[in-house]
Order: sequence, then C-alpha cells, then structure tokens
Amino acid sequence: MSATQILPLFPLHTVLFPEGSLPLRIFEARYLDLVSRCLREDRTFGVCAIAAGSEVGKPALPRLVGTEARIVHCDMNEPGVMEIVVRGERRFAIEDHEVETNGLLAGAVRWLAEPAAKPYPAPLRDILPLLMQIVAEQGDRLPPPHRFDDPAWVGARYAEILPVPLEAKQALLELDDMYSRLEIIQRFLRENGLIAQPAAD
Repeated sequence: MSATQILPLFPLHTVLFPEGSLPLRIFEARYLDLVSRCLREDRTFGVCAIAAGSEVGKPALPRLVGTEARIVHCDMNEPGVMEIVVRGERRFAIEDHEVETNGLLAGAVRWLAEPAAKPYPAPLRDILPLLMQIVAEQGDRLPPPHRFDDPAWVGARYAEILPVPLEAKQALLELDDMYSRLEIIQRFLRENGLIAQPAAD
C-alpha cells in the first residue's frame, strides 16, 4: 500500500476538482485556525464532499475521495470572517480519519495517481465550443490557463459547472479514466439539448 500523509480536511456540500477555483467564507474557529496555519506555513488542506452531516457544528462524515486545496487569495473585511479562494491540486483517497481536539478532521490520505497527458479525442470535440463560450462569459470563475486541448482539464471544468447532483459530481471526481468522464459529459449535454445530437448515418 502507498504511504499516507496527514492532511487537515474541510468537508463541504460541494466538490473541488483539480485546477478548479472555489471561494469559501470562513467563520468557524477551527477553520479560521486552519486557514491561518496554511497561510503562515504555506500548507494545503483537503476539500471533500460531505457524506453525512453538515458544514457547521459537529464534524461531518467525509466522502473518501477529495482534492487538495491551496489558498490563492484571502481577505478579512469584517472581524472573525475570512473570504478565501482556493485552487484544486491533487486528488486523494482517505484511508482513515480522526477528529482533533478543536473539532477539525485530520485524514490519513493517499495521493491518487493522475493519468499521463493524452491527446484530445476527435469524437468528443463537439463539447468544446460550449465550454469555450462558458469560459468567455464566466470570467474569474474559470481562471486561466485554459487548456481546451487537454481532456483532463476539459472534463474537470465541465464536471464542476454542470447542474448535476452532488453524487454525480463526486462520481466524476472519482473517475480515473478521463475519456470516460468526457463521454459521460457528452451524453449529458446531448440528452439535455445543450449540444446537437450526432447526425444519423
């Protein structure tokens, strides 16, 4: 089994994807301490979807696959509240976790290997124009670099912005096969009339 690393965890009702951007409003003491420590020591934490529980109060039960988060922006415009933006880095699997004395979750995580870069498949190119349009309209929500020739990047960006349930987003995060992720997204876009159906033979 691969070696694990201890990573503080931040369970949320959302899914962070590698290279994705996520704004967070921090006000609980345990998370204010976490953010302060990460800023001071240039450390990261893990964002994972909630399997049971809530974002505030008692520690929630996390999903077993999440994404490492690095703080790229921080503001404190009112006392006791931090507004941060994090950027997704590596995916991880939680092997074990415990609740620390301050109520923060700490996970023993194993980093998931990402597949090597692959060319963008021609049969899935019909989903690109819509994403290009969304990127042009969304601005800061989908920050550069924009790699429309990278199937992993395209799949992750679609997965984070599509109006699908949390369960579906989590399933897309857990997929190791980037082509399978694109095929699922293409089918969703076609079935919902967001891109044209293929012409009949």
